[in-house]
Amino acid sequence: MTETTYSAFENLNLSDARMKNETREEYKERIKRNKKALKLYNTIGREQFIEMFPEGINYKMFDIPTKEEIEEDVKKFGEAK
Repeated sequence: MTETTYSAFENLNLSDARMKNETREEYKERIKRNKKALKLYNTIGREQFIEMFPEGINYKMFDIPTKEEIEEDVKKFGEAK
């Protein structure tokens, strides 16, 4: 049987150092997202985190959906009641 290792933060840059190609605003936003991700992980625990995010997490999960994306989802799934 093949054993796989789970890396919840594989797609995240958890370094506190600012990258050369990163603006100050991008750096601050990345640090803020990292803190949110780590807080969630520490709050719910490893097992629950694996269940919620089997492929790990990435920065795209933190993006706010556009109005068009929300309207598309409403058409697809119906309105919340």
